[in-house]
Amino acid sequence: MGRTLQNTMINLGLQNACDEAVYQLGLDMEELEEIEEDAGLGNGGLGRLAACFLDSMATLGLAAYGYGIRYEYGIFNQKIRDGWQVEEADDWLRHGNPWEKARPEYMLPVHFYGRVEHSAMGAKWVDTQVVLALPYDTPVPGYMNNTVNTMRLWSARAPNDFNLRDFNVGDYIQAVLDRNLAENISRVLYPNDNFFEGKELRLKQEYFVVAATLQDIIRRFKASKFGSTDSVRTVFDSFPDQVAIQLNDTHPAMAIPELMRIFVDIEKLPWNKAWDITKKTFAYTNHTVLPEALERWPVDLVEKLLPRHLQIIYEINQKHLDHIASLFPNDVDRLRRMSLIEEGGTKRINMAHLCIVGSHAVNGVAKIHSEIVKTQVFEDFAELEPEKFQNKTNGITPRRWLLLCNPGLAELIAEKIGEDYVRDLSQLAKLHQFVDDDLFIREVAKVKQENKVKFALYLEKEYKVKINPSSMFDVHVKRIHEYKRQLMNCLHIITMYNRIRRDPTKLFVPRTVIIGGKAAPGYHMAKMIIKLINAVAHVVNNDPVVGSKLKVIFLENYRVSLAEKVIPATDLSEQISTAGTEASGTGNMKFMLNGALTIGTMDGANVEMAEEAGEENLFIFGMRVEDVTELDREGYNAKMFYDRLPELRQAIDQITSGFFSPEEPDLFKDVVNMLFHHDRFKVFADYEAYVQCQEKVSELYLNSKAWTKKVIRNIAAAGKFSSDRTIKEYARDIWHVEPSDLKIPAPNEPRDAAEKTPNGTAA
Repeated sequence: MGRTLQNTMINLGLQNACDEAVYQLGLDMEELEEIEEDAGLGNGGLGRLAACFLDSMATLGLAAYGYGIRYEYGIFNQKIRDGWQVEEADDWLRHGNPWEKARPEYMLPVHFYGRVEHSAMGAKWVDTQVVLALPYDTPVPGYMNNTVNTMRLWSARAPNDFNLRDFNVGDYIQAVLDRNLAENISRVLYPNDNFFEGKELRLKQEYFVVAATLQDIIRRFKASKFGSTDSVRTVFDSFPDQVAIQLNDTHPAMAIPELMRIFVDIEKLPWNKAWDITKKTFAYTNHTVLPEALERWPVDLVEKLLPRHLQIIYEINQKHLDHIASLFPNDVDRLRRMSLIEEGGTKRINMAHLCIVGSHAVNGVAKIHSEIVKTQVFEDFAELEPEKFQNKTNGITPRRWLLLCNPGLAELIAEKIGEDYVRDLSQLAKLHQFVDDDLFIREVAKVKQENKVKFALYLEKEYKVKINPSSMFDVHVKRIHEYKRQLMNCLHIITMYNRIRRDPTKLFVPRTVIIGGKAAPGYHMAKMIIKLINAVAHVVNNDPVVGSKLKVIFLENYRVSLAEKVIPATDLSEQISTAGTEASGTGNMKFMLNGALTIGTMDGANVEMAEEAGEENLFIFGMRVEDVTELDREGYNAKMFYDRLPELRQAIDQITSGFFSPEEPDLFKDVVNMLFHHDRFKVFADYEAYVQCQEKVSELYLNSKAWTKKVIRNIAAAGKFSSDRTIKEYARDIWHVEPSDLKIPAPNEPRDAAEKTPNGTAA
């Protein structure tokens, strides 16, 4: 979520008033804002997408709740020591959190372990361990519409009789200390991005948030006029009309068997009725196609932790496979491919398959990704129910990612086209008429230059390096992962360095290359990549021949509040994943909206950015998905590229020889060995096209006016990438709810005083 103070002031229309009031108290609002800790309760794009969606849902007047876990320790703080990443605990609640309110009156029990008893009355889950879920509510204000939604985060608490009820005459002190075991569930965020780690505590976290949330939803449904009771029993027929649950990846997939357990075991609905309601309630968003990221839980673990849920999953699978066998008799391989249970070695539950079977809608997060989902990853399921599969291209909230982080640009745009674009970003298209307006071109360039100067000062303060603010700010910030190919960027840096040294008198367009992002603590290769970047930076930044022509900075502890500083100052946005690996990306959209040009592959939402702005206004290079597939078919031979490309060979030989690590010459042998022998992401195959494309970037940067025209065309084409548009599509195509642009009257206004909002209808 990042910080909340400035976002709240903007959405409430109070920023100027607060700035002025704080100034009159002799304080500086910006200094105050810097004191607030980021709420870093997710890993990367997935968690930030949820935050943007919450902002858009409130702004569109949807009655929506965001549910999650109130981690005591969020994503680790990253320190760079001697070029290596070192993790520190993120004790973000140390000074308290003024934005949350504990709601102990809504505390709920969550059960684990135990066993299942079957009787004529049905199944009963007994002898369980109980953990209490304590909700904390954080307000989510819409933009200037007096709507405030709720983000409800669950914290784990041990019941007061924990370890004391069971004939435990024994150690009272130890029993109280053991309360930690229960409360550890919400202690810490697992720091993996795009990687599945099948740990028991992680499964406990996933079920904990699901079980508490579903009880909360059902309590709210029963309290509403729709949860009518027939004598004693609630009638759930209208449940899917009143409740829509979106599964943000497979992490909350246990919600499907859990809702079935509630309906069948507790509410005593017949199976088929319960299953019909369940399917109509859930929809699933897929966020990755990397096989190592797909959740596949061992059956033995689920059986121990959630025995009733395993039975329900088996039952769902049996009915699912019976259905397929009736459509495709004798096709045993299809049954194996489509089963929720993977046999062979340890039996596992494929959570994505569970989500597809248990949902009425499945979507990818960019056109190209949704196609890959349909035609490759889940092709059997799409063949069965093509109408179930959709696309919903991701978006970003223009409130945080323009108004808040880039007030200069936001104001300049408002001067030209008015302020309505903040709620309807498609209006940015009106900027096309100013693409040849010399004054506007100069103003856009001036705002960028001011942002660069401000960020350069920040860098000099934090990193003690002198930055040339007129150099091109070339920025690559995202989680560190092989598929995102920070290594390819690193090879380009080495290539630029070698070119400067080869001919120091030749014209070179000065660059400041900024790379930032966290590596999962257990991801050895990602940590080596960080060390390599820092080793290269050390050599480049201290070479007098290079001087101010090239500087390399690794941005420590990349997070939302740092993104808000670096993105508005960026000239060139690096979006260089191997085609077919980045589901969408959202950083790409933030840079586009903030006046950077993109160098990127035809991957994720880059494809649609090129479609909107015109491919000639992005720097697109490299293999397309088809080329990658073809290269896989014929076999990728990295050495062939090494042998053919002298500059690539030189760069690799320098890494191998210890040019960048003279004290430990073979420090990077694992990295080089990977690049030659098991590089799934084909860095060498795109190196030449990347370097050539970067030459075109430098050439254009020399012509400030031509560069800025492309910038304006990009900003004017960024409207599609508002999360407001994304959420309107979810609301229309999946949730079947109507956004309301009614402005609720302010608390100090009479109830009938809601005026029309600029694009709205009368109350």
